This record gives sequence, C-alpha cells and structure tokens, in this order.
Amino acid sequence: MNEDAQLVIDLAKEKMEKALQFLETDLSRIRAGKANLHILDGIVVDYYGNAVPLSQVSNVSTPDPKTIAIQPWDKKMIEPIEKAIMASNLGIMPANNGELIRLNIPMLTEERRKELVKQVKHEGEAAKVSLRNARRDANEELKKMHKEGLPEDEMKRGEADVQKVTDEYTVKIDKVIEAKEKEILTV
Repeated sequence: MNEDAQLVIDLAKEKMEKALQFLETDLSRIRAGKANLHILDGIVVDYYGNAVPLSQVSNVSTPDPKTIAIQPWDKKMIEPIEKAIMASNLGIMPANNGELIRLNIPMLTEERRKELVKQVKHEGEAAKVSLRNARRDANEELKKMHKEGLPEDEMKRGEADVQKVTDEYTVKIDKVIEAKEKEILTV
C-alpha cells in the first residue's frame, strides 16, 4: 500500500482510539451505585488560593464497596474539600469526623439507573459519531490523493481498510457501553 495512504489510515485509527479513550474516561465518572474513585476526578479544591485536584491534597480510598474515604494530608483542608464536593454535582453529602471525610454512596433507584443507561447510550453514540467523522475525513483525504495521482485500486483498498478499522472500533465502543450498562443495572 502507498505510504501516504497508510498514513491516512493510521491517522484515522489514532482519532478512533482517542474517541474510545474519551468514552471510557467519561463513563468512568458515571456513578453506578458503588464506590468508584473516578467520580472524584473532576473535583478541584481551593488549596491556599490555588485550584488543586483533590488527589493532590489527600489520600482517597474505598474501604468498602459503598464508601469512599478521603484523608486530607492537612486537617485544615477538610472544610475546603467538603465545599468542593458539595459544589460538584455528585449528589453525595460528605461526612467528616475531624480527620477523615466519608462519602457514603447511596443505592441507585430504578428510575436513576434507567437515566444513567440513557446517558451511557448517549455518550456511546457521541463516540460513534467521532468514529464516523474520522472515517469521513480519511476517505475524503484518500479521494483527494486519488485526484493527485494515487491509483484508484489503492484508494479503494484504503477506503476498505478505513471501514475495517471503523468496524473494529464500533465493536469496541459497543462492548464498553454494554459493560457500563451491566455495571449500572447490577443491584
């Protein structure tokens, strides 16, 4: 295969991989009724005037499947950490004993589970749109290369390879969505 055509395919594959990774990161933040440290990933704390990720001012752990424990390295940080958690839209009230902040993860209602499954499907569809955009961009680039002298059979082979990569990533996205739905629906 032509080197330039292979480069186009590799670039499309790279874009599809990024879409898959973005989906996995996004879905890891969705609370599924059990303690998951990733739900705290986006939380930043006011640390003496600086916005700092929660993980840089405390030790975060899951002592049991329904609890997240946050152990601030500086006890003065308990109040700013609690404020940051309440300001985020996690929907969980922090409780502290003066040394440790606990987040008790509530059981999800059936209605909330269905909402989360819809959200997961929506995120999955957005990832598939990214795949289709990457496929379209690659195919347009191959057609442009054909006009500039790339043989037609090379262009067709390139388009077929791009479609094969798109199909592979569609299956991967479906598996990620299916696993997250199963996690959400497991009581």
